[in-house]
Amino acid sequence: MSIQDKAARLKSLHEAPEILRVVNVWDAVSARTVADLPGTRAIATAGHSIAASHGYADGELPLEVNLDAVARIVDAVDLPVTADLDAGYGDPGDAVRRAIGVGVVGANVEDRLAPFSDSVAAVESIVRAAEAEGVAFQLNARTDAIVRGGDRALSESIDDAIARGRAFLDAGASLVFVPGAVDRDTVSKLVAGIGERKVSVIGLPGALTAAEYEALGVARISYGPLTQRVALRALRDLATDLYGSGVIPQDTPELN
Repeated sequence: MSIQDKAARLKSLHEAPEILRVVNVWDAVSARTVADLPGTRAIATAGHSIAASHGYADGELPLEVNLDAVARIVDAVDLPVTADLDAGYGDPGDAVRRAIGVGVVGANVEDRLAPFSDSVAAVESIVRAAEAEGVAFQLNARTDAIVRGGDRALSESIDDAIARGRAFLDAGASLVFVPGAVDRDTVSKLVAGIGERKVSVIGLPGALTAAEYEALGVARISYGPLTQRVALRALRDLATDLYGSGVIPQDTPELN
């Protein structure tokens, strides 16, 4: 598929009645492993996981390192790839332009609860950059209104998320990503305020299931760094076993 075809495909997945489930990856081999599954429709990177794999703390991953990792992921699969671009690296429009240059057709960019006008301006700059590149770029505009809400009442954070989300959509974002929306009441209010099939969430231990989110009108669910953490736990458990029996399990698959 061309980059325009991949962008159109991701757009259709976001707008479909079914919730889009994206299992986050962090390198070429994890991307190929997920891409080979019948249920995979698109690939999403996890910035936190890419940062960890390169020895950086979350939020401290340099753009060049991120884009190099993302480019390898794009080259490893023939599916739409949406990337985690943190807060836009000081110039969200340029970061997205460079991401499109390596084949990315969508991105998460977070507001980190920056001033309202600055956050909307960042979305506008991303949309302009994508239009200039001729790609129907799918911006999953993230607001941290809930996760960075601090001591304020949850109702106030929800209202802020709705106000930011509406403004992001008006500025051209495709979806609004609201981390921290884990209970039915909060999600229902966000969907009612932002729009059916316009809210994106992260799946967390103990949160709602993907099917429950879908029934509430959520468009997309991703899993952030949790996929890497589960993989690393499997490695830890295997290593512990190897220090005991010292035998690799007989059903270990070959690496493609």
